[in-house]
Amino acid sequence: MKQRTLKENLVYQRKLKGYTQEELFHQTGVTVRTIQRIEKGEVQPHLQTVKLLAEGLEIDVNDLLVLDNPNEEILKRKWMMLIHGSPFFGLLIPFANVLIPIFIWVSKSEDNKVYDEHGRAVINFHSTLNLMLIVSLLLFFPLPGYNFFGTGAVFLFGIVFSIKSLMSALSKGTYYYPLSIPFLKPKSKV
Repeated sequence: MKQRTLKENLVYQRKLKGYTQEELFHQTGVTVRTIQRIEKGEVQPHLQTVKLLAEGLEIDVNDLLVLDNPNEEILKRKWMMLIHGSPFFGLLIPFANVLIPIFIWVSKSEDNKVYDEHGRAVINFHSTLNLMLIVSLLLFFPLPGYNFFGTGAVFLFGIVFSIKSLMSALSKGTYYYPLSIPFLKPKSKV
């Protein structure tokens, strides 16, 4: 559902009351030219002008003003950095590369669908990395000594693509996590 703008609200309320632009001028003291410019969307009026128009129309100011939906958060760079950068704590604490992004994703996924999408991608990629690291460490038993190279390759692969996706998410809002197993599938669209 599209949210109505201030100009649409003013036209709707004025016509609902049956006023012409001239009659609204006499009710409010706001010039006809200003009313015309507001209704055409040429200007963004001051709050005092909106209050005068609301008093003249005998309505609440909130019926004219367009309020943002508080449930939909504007994308913030700090959250994108936290979502994509928090897996680096996994270098210090085992499995923190998955646990910390899960906590951030759970708290921010409802605020914006972009956070949800990026969080799922980060969690899937780092869960896949953890699985690959465990497999490469278990290869110690059949291939002692050679598993070092596999573990190092997985580790380097994770760091390179994490840094690349972090920079890409901060600059363009995109990411690239190859070879991810989709443990958390995207929400199905109803």
